[in-house]
Amino acid sequence: MKKRPYVLASGLALALAVTGCGGASSNSGGETTKAAQENVTPDQGEQEDGAKNNADRNISCTITLATWDVAASKTFDELDLEGRFQELYPNVTIDIEEFNAEPEYFNSMKIRSSASELPDLMFHKSDSMNQYKEYLVDLTDTAANKDNQIASEYAIDGKVYGIPDRKANDYVYYWTDLFDEAGVTVPETWEEFVQVSETLQQHFGANDPEFAAICMGAKDAWPTYPLMEYGPASESGDGYYWDYMTTEDAPFAKGTAIRTVYEKIFNLFQKGVLGADPLGVTYDQSRALFAKKKGAMVLNSPMFLTAYLADGYDPTGLETFYLPFRDSKDDAFNLVTQGDCFLTVTQHSENPEVAKAFLEFYFSDAWYPDYIASISSDSTMNSFPKELDPVLQTASKLQSDVSFVTYGAGESDFIRMVSETKFDCKELGVEMLTEGFNPDARFDELDAIWAEARSKLGL
Repeated sequence: MKKRPYVLASGLALALAVTGCGGASSNSGGETTKAAQENVTPDQGEQEDGAKNNADRNISCTITLATWDVAASKTFDELDLEGRFQELYPNVTIDIEEFNAEPEYFNSMKIRSSASELPDLMFHKSDSMNQYKEYLVDLTDTAANKDNQIASEYAIDGKVYGIPDRKANDYVYYWTDLFDEAGVTVPETWEEFVQVSETLQQHFGANDPEFAAICMGAKDAWPTYPLMEYGPASESGDGYYWDYMTTEDAPFAKGTAIRTVYEKIFNLFQKGVLGADPLGVTYDQSRALFAKKKGAMVLNSPMFLTAYLADGYDPTGLETFYLPFRDSKDDAFNLVTQGDCFLTVTQHSENPEVAKAFLEFYFSDAWYPDYIASISSDSTMNSFPKELDPVLQTASKLQSDVSFVTYGAGESDFIRMVSETKFDCKELGVEMLTEGFNPDARFDELDAIWAEARSKLGL
């Protein structure tokens, strides 16, 4: 299995991947499941109704798979993804295109979609599938979709274009010893969360200028998403809040859920709890600082824990709790949950049946159980449930009574509005961290832009 790291140079297009015929690469000797050794998968009858039935088992070609998840790419090597697939298709080589981060990944895919040079298979976020749907293959009838717990919830115009390989809600990772030393306990309301953050910053930051109660890595913008992207859904209890906003001329007006939660977040940022220079620290740097206990908390998904462990850091003393957006302990504890890393087949594939066969394999007993067991996120497949990492289990033990809010990243009208208004909730989080940010003026400006865009688009 070949792996090619990609780096997006400013102003330059990336070299485009080329798929085609080629000889089989050698099996690296990784352990295979019984199903793969017998050249069948469980539920063979159902799988034969899917893509594998149409693909020539003796075909000789290369298929490309693109991902931004470096930790997952490492797991593909460790668990011998190519070798296992070659038990079914011995002459197919898998070429992994690895990107270091989501922005570079999607910038590259945008360029390549215009040139009809997308890889055979690519991972998507829930919101990006809508933007790429014209380039994706309908997977509604696949066995992988039929066994998936949540793929149908992300259907677009009645069609399933991607199968999520994990599901997760976000967590607040925290060091128990730092909490104990500062004399704070796990918060159950937003006000308590702010107070805990302030106390931690004052206690440890007084003697350590590098300390941040919350390690954010906001220089990369996207790590603000647990607050800026999920906050409106949690505040409102509506996972499809973005779609609701497309029906309003003034969605940022006083009293709306998004205005309310963004004011909470801005006030939190004003407390200085993200450290002395939150916009000068990248996500990777923030993870390293957190590992050194230069920070007490991190807001992120289970992918953080996967990357943390992959870096070789010690998890002793690391626990989690759910971020409480609620104002009172009597209020429902809304917890946003969603599918992630949606595997898709592109219409640019020169070997679409092989690509679909790979997708079926990926979610079958020949690969998926071992893979999902190796990462921190939860399973999306009915046939293969899993027990979460002990670090993540602590959150549900602390707050077992939650109201799950299934997150939708916004359908076509919202995508059109974003394109017209250039609204980016994560970048707005970065704006909030800049000196002189005026929330009232900015929200009024956003309302004006929003109303004008709705009128222009006829919404």
